[in-house]
Amino acid sequence: MAQIFPPSWNKLFEEAGNEVIFLRRFLRNIFKLGFEWNEFIRQSYIIGYKSLPLIAITGFVIGLVITIQTDPTMKSFGARSYMPSMIAISVVREIGPVIIALTCAGKIASGIGAELGSMNVTEQIDAMNVSGANPVQYLVVTRILACMVMVPILTLIGDLIALFGGYIGENMDQNISLILYYNKSFKFLMFSDFFPAVIKTVFFGFAIGFIGCYKGYYSNRGTEGVGAAANTAVVYASLWIIVIDAIAAQLTNIFVYQ
Repeated sequence: MAQIFPPSWNKLFEEAGNEVIFLRRFLRNIFKLGFEWNEFIRQSYIIGYKSLPLIAITGFVIGLVITIQTDPTMKSFGARSYMPSMIAISVVREIGPVIIALTCAGKIASGIGAELGSMNVTEQIDAMNVSGANPVQYLVVTRILACMVMVPILTLIGDLIALFGGYIGENMDQNISLILYYNKSFKFLMFSDFFPAVIKTVFFGFAIGFIGCYKGYYSNRGTEGVGAAANTAVVYASLWIIVIDAIAAQLTNIFVYQ
């Protein structure tokens, strides 16, 4: 019997089916008794606190570069006084959440994929199953929920630091106080700019945690599988962040700005 789809398509459908099954296992284990609070707090510390220096540098560079690149254009239109508001709206709405999420995907998703991949290679996950422990609840649920909590927090911190980077950029050729800069930044910033950006970062965190856990949990045996799990976790998590952002932008435009 001839194949309906090419072999590459069959592999794609099989991968999608496995992800749906893994998602169902994750959802079922969220509400089971014996939630691993200690592991959740530990993962929140690793994902959040240890990622903070990288996010701070990223946010500062975002604000600084946007200000330096945009300042000549705003000056030519005589709208330089609106620079802080423009930086705040662009960073909070779109640039901050996406770039910070992509940065988190590079650090967090790869780390989770490599960690769970190495546990899979050394048969630690199999040992947990044999001993009667629940590896999905202990390893997967805690990491995904920690990502969903910490990525929005990291984004908010990164946005504030990005505004400070914009302030430094503004003071390169003019003198403006920090209080005045932040007052101008939040003057035109509305709740409708802030709330959708926070909501989509929760989904960014879910994508980062889910893809990292899935690729690591089902990595191939051998040391090469660990590297492949870390690499594909970053690629797929980054792709899903872009897709989620496109969907969120369209939904926000329909339900918020119209």
